[in-house]
Amino acid sequence: QVQLVESGGGLVQAGGSLRLSCAASGRIFSSYVMGWFRQAPGREREFVAAIRWSGSNISYAPSVKGRFTISRDIAKSTTYLQMNSLKPEDTAVYYCAQSNRAFLTRDENGYDYWGQGSQVTVSS
Repeated sequence: QVQLVESGGGLVQAGGSLRLSCAASGRIFSSYVMGWFRQAPGREREFVAAIRWSGSNISYAPSVKGRFTISRDIAKSTTYLQMNSLKPEDTAVYYCAQSNRAFLTRDENGYDYWGQGSQVTVSS
C-alpha cells in the first residue's frame, strides 16, 4: 500500500512562488510515475505535470509549462512541484498521485494512489 502526504500549499500574491512536496511511503519502483493534478472550484480535476521516478520522462500541461517544474528526490521518496510566476487562475486544490503503470499518462484514471490535496491560493 502506498501513502502520499502533501505539504507546502498556501496563499501567495500573483507573480510569487510556492513549492509543493509529496512524500511517498510503501514500495516504489523506478518505472512508477508521479503526477500532480489540480481542481479549481466548479471545475474538473486537471493534469498539471508528471515525472517517472527514474526521471526519464517528464510532461507538463501547456498552461504551466515554463512556469512550473516537477522533480523528485529518490532518497527521500519525495516529489516536488516548484511553481513560479503564479497567476490567480492557478488557484486550486493540488493533488499528487502515483501511477503503477509502465507508461506516463495525463489521465487521472491512470493513477492508483492519491494524496489528500493541498490548497494553493493566488491573489491578484
